Amino acid sequence: MAESETPHQPPVLLPDAPHPEAEPGTAPLRLETTQSREGLLDGAWWPRSHDITAELPALVAELTSHLGPITRVGLDSAAWEELPTRLIIDDQVVHLDAHEIGDGTALVTRGDEDLFVLLVVPPESEPEAARAAMARAVHPDDITEAAQRIVANPDES
Repeated sequence: MAESETPHQPPVLLPDAPHPEAEPGTAPLRLETTQSREGLLDGAWWPRSHDITAELPALVAELTSHLGPITRVGLDSAAWEELPTRLIIDDQVVHLDAHEIGDGTALVTRGDEDLFVLLVVPPESEPEAARAAMARAVHPDDITEAAQRIVANPDES
């Protein structure tokens, strides 16, 4: 088969290995890659634990490389062991806002006003369900609320 006839294979965006084997200091993350930002979510994040001080630095570093400096992150207080009011990440202060909505999202602020909404996949999620929820999170036509994405059928991605 000639090279031009080889079907295009998209890059693998998520590891196939079980989640706990993710490299330390990495943030399993998917972002919507369009400028339209028409979907309910802008992406998804799958932290490895409920320890925000261990998980957030990798997420902020990854988001900063794609979006620019991150100044604030809003998180569901019930999903994390402890939420400080701020962390210093790569010599930058990142303010943390705790909310009790329980909707499974992180609200990420770039600069002063630009807000991005990420689905936060619970660390204990099965890899197949987590990958499917993350894939659905970046589809602009999917209007499933964040809190329902993990319990949805992973075969419906």
